[in-house]
Amino acid sequence: MLILLDENLPHKLRRLLAGHDVRSAAYQGWAGLSNGALLKAAEDASFDAILTADQGIRYQQNRRNFRVALIVLSDNDESVITANVNAILAVAQPGALLFVDLAGGRKD
Repeated sequence: MLILLDENLPHKLRRLLAGHDVRSAAYQGWAGLSNGALLKAAEDASFDAILTADQGIRYQQNRRNFRVALIVLSDNDESVITANVNAILAVAQPGALLFVDLAGGRKD
């Protein structure tokens, strides 16, 4: 799976997502893009999923025509993400919009 890490997540998360091609927004040259521009860039570059801790993105964007999954994490603390990395990966599906509450499970 080709996964994009938003700027608000720890760069070290790349190593925790073993078996996946994980790239940061900065690595892609997309640092500072607005949410809509980031979604479009990820879609155009054939990313499978975007991981973000931006709580507002799920309400701001019309995702009707996007294939890229958007996975919104409730926390961007590295230790919390590390402890839940398998749960995060388990929810990634093309086109999905998911909120992952790292303190208490998944909410769609």
